[in-house]
Formats: sequence, C-alpha cells, structure tokens
Amino acid sequence: MSYAMNALQVLALLFVLVLGIAVFLGGLFYVIDKTQTGDAIRRNYPVIGRFRGMFTTLGEFFRQYFFAMDREEMPFNRAQRDWVAHASRGKSNTIAFGSTRNLNVAGTPIFVPAVFPPLDDQFASTEPMEIGPFAAIPYKARSIFNISGMSYGAISRPAVEALSRGAARAGIWLNTGEGGLSPFHLTGGCDIVYQIGTAKYGVRDEHGNLDDDKLRSVAASPYVKMFELKLAQGAKPGKGGILPGEKVNAEIAEIRGIREGHDSISPNRHREVNDYGELLDFIGHIRDVSGKPVGFKTVVGSSDAWAELFELIKARGEESAPDFITIDGGEGGTGAAPMPLMDLVGMPIREALPRMVDLRDRYGLKDRIRIIASAKLVNPSDVAWAICAGADFVTSARGFMFSLGCIQALKCNRNTCPTGITTHDPHLQAGLVVEDKFEKVAHYASQVIKEVETIAHSVGVAEPRLMRRRHVRIVQADGTSIPFNKIRPSYNSATSS
Repeated sequence: MSYAMNALQVLALLFVLVLGIAVFLGGLFYVIDKTQTGDAIRRNYPVIGRFRGMFTTLGEFFRQYFFAMDREEMPFNRAQRDWVAHASRGKSNTIAFGSTRNLNVAGTPIFVPAVFPPLDDQFASTEPMEIGPFAAIPYKARSIFNISGMSYGAISRPAVEALSRGAARAGIWLNTGEGGLSPFHLTGGCDIVYQIGTAKYGVRDEHGNLDDDKLRSVAASPYVKMFELKLAQGAKPGKGGILPGEKVNAEIAEIRGIREGHDSISPNRHREVNDYGELLDFIGHIRDVSGKPVGFKTVVGSSDAWAELFELIKARGEESAPDFITIDGGEGGTGAAPMPLMDLVGMPIREALPRMVDLRDRYGLKDRIRIIASAKLVNPSDVAWAICAGADFVTSARGFMFSLGCIQALKCNRNTCPTGITTHDPHLQAGLVVEDKFEKVAHYASQVIKEVETIAHSVGVAEPRLMRRRHVRIVQADGTSIPFNKIRPSYNSATSS
C-alpha cells in the first residue's frame, strides 16, 4: 500500500512540475509575444497565434502525404513521381483497372494508335545521331533521353557520382550544369556535355573571362563530348545561377574558381555576347579552340525574335551555325530562383519547342542544328510528345533527381535536403548510397527509352524519331482533341501530314 502511495505521490509531483513548467513557458511566451512588434497575429493573440506559423509550416507536409490526390500536386504530382520510383527500381510499371488521369484537361496529349502497327520483329532501336559535323571531333549521341544540367554545388558529390555511373550504364550523356567539371562527373566514364554558364566556372580567368588554355584542358578529356553555352534557363531567364554561400565549400570554390563561403551568383548574361553576330562568333571560337561541337541553351519569349539568328546563319553559311539548341521551358526547375521569374517569365515548353523547331526547319537547317528539349519532361509521354513536336533529343534534370530518391521536399536552396541530393551536409549525404542509386538512374533512363519506343510502335512507326505531329492529338478546352499538326503545321515537308 505504501509503495502504491509513493508511486502516486511521485506522479503527482511530476504532474505539478510539468504543469508548472507549462505555465511558466506560457507566461514567458505571452510576454514575448505581447511585446514583440514584428508579428501582428502573435501580438494580438499571444501564445495561440504561434500555432498559425507551425501549421503553415506543416501544411506542405500534410498536403503532400494526406490530402493531395495523385494528379493534383505541383510542380510534379504523386503519379509522376511514383512512375519514376517504380522505373528506377527496375520494376514493372503496369497498372490495373484504368487510367487515373483526367483525359479532358486542355493540353493533354493523346497518341494516335495505328490500325495495323508494325509486328514485334519490325521494331528498331533509335540509331545514334551525329551532332556537330563541322567540329574537328563530331559527337555521335547514342540516346534520345539524357541528363540535363545539374552542377556540382547545386547537387552533392554522391549525387553527381551516381548520375555519372548511371549515365555510363545506360549509355546516355550527363550535362555538368554551369558549375564546371568535377572529378565526380568523371567517376563513371560517361559522355559529358560541359555547360559554360555566364560566370564561365572552370574555364574562366581571374576576371571572369573565357580562358582558352583552361578550355583546351577541359576539351582534352575524352569524356567531354560537347560544350553548351548557357544563355538562359527556364526557372530564371534573364538572371544568372544562384548558389548560396553555405553550399560553397573549399572543393567547390576551387573547381569554380571562386571564394569559399560566398554566394556564387552568375552574371545575367555573357558579357562577350551583345547580339546574334557575337553569339555566332563566340560559339565558333569555342568550337575552334575545343574541337568539339558547341550549342547553346535558352528560353523562348517570342520565336519572332530568333528569326534574325537564322537569317544570319544563312548569310554566313551553315558552318557558322550552333551545332545544337537546347530549348528550356519557362516551367523549368532550379535550386534557387526569384518567384516572379520562376512563375511568370518564359514560354512553356509545349509552346516554345514547336515554334523553334518550325523556325529552324523554315530556314532549311533541320539536318544541321539539333534541337534538345528540356523542362519538366520526366515521363515517357512527355518525351514522346517532344519527339513528335520535332525535338531530336530530350533532357531531364528533375526526373533523374526523382530516380536518386528526391521526395520533392522543396528544400533545394537550404542545404537541408533530407535525401542528400542537394546538400553538402555529410550527415545528410550519407543517406545517398552511390552503389544503390546509380543503378536506379540507369533503370529510369532505360525504362523511359523503352516506353517511348513502345509508344512509337503503337502509333505505327519503327522507332521514336519517326514519330510526327500527326501521331498525337491535343485536348482542347471543350474536351475534344485536335491533331497536333492541325494546330501547328510543320514547315518541313518530311514531317507534314
């Protein structure tokens, strides 16, 4: 009996102690909230007002896991992410009972099945395509689907290593992003596209200008196949790259040629390029020095503005042309960008891509300039649509981030990525095991390519690059669909219906 009484007394004391602490903290927070001047809600509703901030922070989590339907989330919904997750594990992506996609949403692509599709033994894999016929060392690109620019710095060391090894396994290229070439890009021995951003990280002199000797040194690597001059990217057209100082460690600073611990902010454009003539001159210079194909990446605001470039190419001759043009849509992603630029500037890829393809073809440059489509193209239907629209290649960054385990936590700019992909915190990076993730990268790439080939076979052609705009219909606002080639007729007779 005394033992039970002692236990009850201890519990009572603990209860009084906890209650006392709660009252003390409540009183302390009341005083703090009532006297602070920065938050009107907490000042008018002390203590209770704090719950608003907590619930606002937790709301993102609850919406993602409990309330949002499979097709509702932005920028990528659960159905899209789940497809990548299944593909990256090398598992079947078959589903049962019917599509959960609303096929009446305006803009939805509907592929047109052939009445008599080719037999299984009449199917062919996509052949390698040459890029840069006027370069000293042209590039024979093996895959229609490749990894878009993600720099070491924006993403972590194990993430870069996994992408490199996965790209080598799948036979696809890896774009370095604007952060320069790190040893980790070379780990897998994959094909590399070296992106030269406006700050020219890795190939810059002390004043930020292009250093030809450093360019030759980079180009000497047998793994570096092409150079991409970044004029703009979809998430922040008109503004350079942003890498917060907390992510600029000693190693990244050395690779980029910048100061450790300071924000790495690129200029908003290349100072050497003030017009289309100087753009072609700069591309030609990089190609002459490196001996490799050179193209550029940009965001389209109006296709009319680019007609002058193609006029100039025709006047100078085809050898002056860029070897490829990467079109990034205004919906493109990044680790850090101002919201107005991310939301409101730049034409979406669904409109920009066919416009630029048509412009190229109108000037008879289809076989000279390759078009690469980028921006939010992560599933086979996205890639197949882009090929139908006229793209020669498709690249994805966020799709491959999902294959690495990205959960869309939206913390890319905070160095606190819980999956270790966009952080340089060693503790968080430990969760990303390269030996496991590189295989998922390869599985994802292979599965996308396989299913794009399946779509091509379904519409009646032997391989993806034979798909045309007539092979896809676009749903309109009233729920009916119209053939894509009726909405945007092609300028190339080979692709007209």
